[in-house]
This record gives sequence, structure tokens and C-alpha cells, in this order.
Amino acid sequence: MIAFVRGPVAAVSLSSAVLEVGGVGLELMCTPGTLATLAPKVGTGQTATLPTSMVVREDSLTLFGFLDEDEKTCFELLQTASGVGPKLAQAMLAVLSPDDLRAAVAGEDVKTLTRVPGIGQKGAQRIILELKDRLGAPLGTRAVAAPQASEPWRDQVRQGLQGLGWSAKDADRAVDEVAPGPGESPDVAALLRAALRALSKA
Repeated sequence: MIAFVRGPVAAVSLSSAVLEVGGVGLELMCTPGTLATLAPKVGTGQTATLPTSMVVREDSLTLFGFLDEDEKTCFELLQTASGVGPKLAQAMLAVLSPDDLRAAVAGEDVKTLTRVPGIGQKGAQRIILELKDRLGAPLGTRAVAAPQASEPWRDQVRQGLQGLGWSAKDADRAVDEVAPGPGESPDVAALLRAALRALSKA
């Protein structure tokens, strides 16, 4: 198994990033929050290190990349629940941080879990039942993405939302709704989660 990947960021798309490792470009499927931290490094030669999880299928090998080990651990635990595959697990981490997930599962908060596209009430109840004793309590710590420069965050959040299936109109509305106040430093990962919550409530 490939535990992590380290190398210059060669490219970032709406759903993945390519890191160059030994002259080979490895594509990692990532959440929009993780991609937002990598976008400023494209073409600069800056090295990134991402914990990874490999999903093996009969016809494919897919690498998923994560912001930190905590996110990777949650991704792998989520897939032990019935009906949760890698894509749904990644969607859950795009909407909720690992601690938010732990809090929702520990508190049997079905409403929070159903904010994730693809999870209905029954699915949320099943996840709570199967993972309540495995995810554990919120840790209270989280690596925070470095603040981005003033306006580029808008494009990054908008592209992340569209990559998850929202229309350009909905994405623009959500971006305006979560825009930070004057003088505040935008945290793209946090703004993206706030935008997803806003869209899920609409």
C-alpha cells in the first residue's frame, strides 16, 4: 500500500491533484478543501506531502489524497459502514471535517449527516449505528489550511462546489453568502464547508 505521496504539485483539477514522484505523475483524488491548499503550489516547484489511501478494484487502482492522517483514518473507517464506498466517504469529508463527523455520529445527529449528497435518513441512521463506537469522540484539534490571498479564494470555492455537482448559479450564490468580512483572512477549506452547508439547507 502507498501510505503517503511527496512531490511537487504538477496540476490541480476540480476533483484531483497530480504530484510528481520520481518523474512519474501520480493522480490523487482529493476533497475541494485539500485541493484548495495545493492550488497555490502548482508550477512553483513547492513540494506537498499527502497521506494516501489506495482503493483497489478489478478494473482500477485509485489513490485518494488527504489533508492529514486524521482525515485519512476517517475516510477508511467510513468505508467499513454498509453502503459507504470511497466516493461517498470522500463526499462526507468534503462537507464535514473529521471532528464534525465524530460529533454527528456520537450525538446521533441524523440531520447533519443528511447534508451530504447521497445520504438519506436511513443511510445516516445506519452509519451512526455501525460507526458510533469506532469513530470515537471529537478530538478538538484540526490542521487549518493556510489562509489564501484576497480574491483567489472565490474561484477555488466556486470550482470546488461545481466539482461536487452544484450549478454555477448555486455556487455563486453560496460564495457570496459565506464571503468573509472586511479585514478577515479567508480560509478556503472552512469557506467551502460553510458554502456546502448553506447549499444543503437551501
